[in-house]
Amino acid sequence: MALQALHGVDYHCKKANGLEDDENVYLGNMSNQCQLYMPPLSKAESQVGEFLVDECGRKIKLNFAHGTTTLGFKFNGGVVMAVDSRATSGQYIGSNNVKKVIEINPYLLGTMAGGAADCTYWERVLAKQCRLYELRNRERISVAAASKLLANMVYQYKGYGLSMGVMIAGWDKKGPGLYYVDNDGNRMPGNSFSVGSGSIYAYGVLDSGYRWDLSDTEAQELGRRAIYHATFRDAYSGGVVRVYHIKKDGWVKISEQDCKALHYKYAEETKTA
Repeated sequence: MALQALHGVDYHCKKANGLEDDENVYLGNMSNQCQLYMPPLSKAESQVGEFLVDECGRKIKLNFAHGTTTLGFKFNGGVVMAVDSRATSGQYIGSNNVKKVIEINPYLLGTMAGGAADCTYWERVLAKQCRLYELRNRERISVAAASKLLANMVYQYKGYGLSMGVMIAGWDKKGPGLYYVDNDGNRMPGNSFSVGSGSIYAYGVLDSGYRWDLSDTEAQELGRRAIYHATFRDAYSGGVVRVYHIKKDGWVKISEQDCKALHYKYAEETKTA
């Protein structure tokens, strides 16, 4: 009781049967996916920090380091999205085959950078909300509205530890659209974005080769090459380079190539140049 009182936990909120509590939380999340259940604390945002020290008062180090490289840019022929596929936690490589492009609907794509669970969960919730919008209004949701929906949802949990830096891209009545949304609810439009630990390397290639009047093939190759160079320089990026192209009639998956194969391909091109 004393420990519960110290941390502001209402001990009356726990039932005798813990399984019943778990069942209620599960059903609650399923009935309203836009609401995450918080820890049972009166001031969760500030009091969660009290659990980050041990019995001697020493800080418990929780290292949630993330690494990735994603990019997107608009050009005359639509929007190109390119991503790597490596999932890391600090120096540990968890997977080299993570799908970092979320296919929201046939005209909208989202990318993942930050916490994989956070990005996947909220973009899947966004996909549901976009579908409900279509059913209610009998028209596709705009890219601006979709990105605003996502920003509004995650803003409610600002400061609670979400880790997201995503791009929402698509094609609507106004043409191609590209927005960046982060875990604080910040949202901004732009012609090009790169997010993740390897973004500085991707920007170097992207800025040097970007033009508005790129052909489709040139734009796709620019995105592919930018991600490859990021995987070469950034230890936290790697795996497979995936390229998508969003056009007026929807998105198309262009390629999925191992970065090692691209390395030898570009090295051979350099020798023969």
